[in-house]
Amino acid sequence: MLNRIITLFKHRWLDASDSRKAVSPEMAQRLMQRVTASEQRHSGEVRICVEAALPASYLWRHVWHKVPLHSVIRERAVMMFGKLHVWDTEHNNGVLIYLLLAEHAIELVADRGLNQRVLPQEWQAMIKRLGAALHESRFEDGLTQALEEVSALLVLHFPLPVGQADRNELPNAPVLG
Repeated sequence: MLNRIITLFKHRWLDASDSRKAVSPEMAQRLMQRVTASEQRHSGEVRICVEAALPASYLWRHVWHKVPLHSVIRERAVMMFGKLHVWDTEHNNGVLIYLLLAEHAIELVADRGLNQRVLPQEWQAMIKRLGAALHESRFEDGLTQALEEVSALLVLHFPLPVGQADRNELPNAPVLG
């Protein structure tokens, strides 16, 4: 129970300004440029979302209903996947890279077009590899590595046909909250 209370206080302490501190405008610009460059090589869409903390409704499920924290974080990432319309791409190959600062946790949520081609074990191995940079608060390194690995999968499974320009169905700027 003590761990749940500590988690509650940690999440209530952080707010959107902490996301803006962790991801400076310069870093956000670099990430946007990397997403843009990535999307020139495949037909997928990639969004990056960085949140400082979970909203109270998610914390409530963890603290009082004893839903495991990793499950609650995943639920939030899936909700943001929908809210940001990452599911709404022509080839169903959008991917959300979700970073939760309070837990230094990353989630990758892929639409069904890509998810059908990538085993769950591959996604989990990728998340595990990305965790090291995040636990050391090297957020740009971790997000860049995540983008590179996601891009490699999209290039493999959804390469942009020669001579075809990227349609850019979604904004490339990171979402900070």
